[in-house]
Amino acid sequence: MIPDLSTRVYNHSFRIDPIVRTLLDTDFYKLLMLQMIWRLKPKTRVTFGLKNRSPAIRLADTIAESELVAQLDHARGLRFQKNELIWLAGNSFYGKARIFDSGFLDYLAAFRLPPYELCRRDGEFELRFPGLWRETTMWEIPALAILNELRARAAMRSMSRFELDILYARAKAKLWSKVERLRVLAREGPLKLSDFGTRRRHGFLWQRWCVEALQEGLLQNFIGTSNVKLAMDLGLEAIGTNAHELPMVYAALADTDEALRQAPFMVLKDWARLYDGNLRVLLPDTFGTTNFLAAAPDWAADWTGARPDSKPPIEAAEELIAWWKQKGQDPTAKLIVLSDAMTIDSIEASVRHLRGKAQISIGWGTNLTNDFSGCVPHGAGTDLAPPSLVCKVSEVEGRPAVKLSDNPGKFLGPTDEIARYERVFGYHRGLPRPA
Repeated sequence: MIPDLSTRVYNHSFRIDPIVRTLLDTDFYKLLMLQMIWRLKPKTRVTFGLKNRSPAIRLADTIAESELVAQLDHARGLRFQKNELIWLAGNSFYGKARIFDSGFLDYLAAFRLPPYELCRRDGEFELRFPGLWRETTMWEIPALAILNELRARAAMRSMSRFELDILYARAKAKLWSKVERLRVLAREGPLKLSDFGTRRRHGFLWQRWCVEALQEGLLQNFIGTSNVKLAMDLGLEAIGTNAHELPMVYAALADTDEALRQAPFMVLKDWARLYDGNLRVLLPDTFGTTNFLAAAPDWAADWTGARPDSKPPIEAAEELIAWWKQKGQDPTAKLIVLSDAMTIDSIEASVRHLRGKAQISIGWGTNLTNDFSGCVPHGAGTDLAPPSLVCKVSEVEGRPAVKLSDNPGKFLGPTDEIARYERVFGYHRGLPRPA
């Protein structure tokens, strides 16, 4: 049954209305990476930290610290449920049965989120998660979901029942207009689209409504969701492979410049020890895509595909296509997953341009699950624009972690270490783009 979202938002009279109700409410790639970390790097200590890339949105000025603490503490009390573990053990993922080791599932049965550190400074929260990597990694998604939904709740608190009705009616109509455009795109040729919107969603129930709308509106062209809980509940494919934290940690552990240079490829070797087939998707941009492709061993070109994450999508895809051709591969048989800030306009443009050149799959994030632009009733006096929040590795065994990205606006790390990484990887900065 589709929930009455406006009534539920208006009637927040509970002691706590939990934002995260299950540890399965996370992205699938977190579980895949966690299994690798649990097996290969179980003693590595890592600190994750919150970064707000939207300085105009000061979270601590709108979110009550007591509410944030209540939600974080509630999440710490969660455990994986027996039926969830049975589903993970018995379900097939990417066409493979028993992808999760029985020992790893036993580890999940006892898993709980570790302690966190929170303080407030200059209108902003400083939120850190220090500890064993195999524990702290699981904070990323729930922390981001909690902060985004708390901000949305704070923004809507002053809205009347009818204003909320109008807000959600407009947002639903806006999403459905996008679905109609995607239907046209699907009639023109192949379309594969999945939900990648957990991290920056407006709220869990809204994400579920969006996913169900895509299920009904796009049928077989909607191939799944990154949200494991929604995949289980709605009978969808769980979508996801790996993320930037793997090369960031491996690089921080490197003792020499040469070891640093090889770190991204050591990640691939270790990943291939656990996963094959369509789970072998390169993420080339952690320290710059161009230099990654130039240095990549020939066997990397044999992988199923790649997920460019911080260049304009068509430019990034064309660079990969040229690389595969250079390596003697057929790009039309390769998968390219486009997932960086995709909008309905960029989805249409990218799919139309790249059809016939490669297998294109779209991971649709914030613009799917948190687009309320133009939906707020006049005079409501609130702003629902989503902040650009990330929760990234900041320290590994006492060493700083670094991310370069193809977009200098997304660089992370101390200035001196960024300079070292640029030198080691031969990174050449272009003009900075908005984060």
